[in-house]
Amino acid sequence: MSDTQKLRWVFSFLMSLLMSAVMSGWVTWIVAGLNAQFLQHWSRAFIMAWPAAFTIVMLCAPSVQRLSQHLVQQRGGDCQSS
Repeated sequence: MSDTQKLRWVFSFLMSLLMSAVMSGWVTWIVAGLNAQFLQHWSRAFIMAWPAAFTIVMLCAPSVQRLSQHLVQQRGGDCQSS
């Protein structure tokens, strides 16, 4: 596996993990509030959300990155990878 492929897998894993944790926690808090069952509800929501988030990031991240680069370059910005 190339370094580029490894980077894509690691990025997708970490980004989907972060987004699933934050968004499932946020929505659980809005819907159910902070109560005795919060962690139980949050963990269930996270476990259900993470596979979908990982799949979405794997499939959509390259297109979103290209679109972002196009939008930045179109506005005269200098979009270089660091």
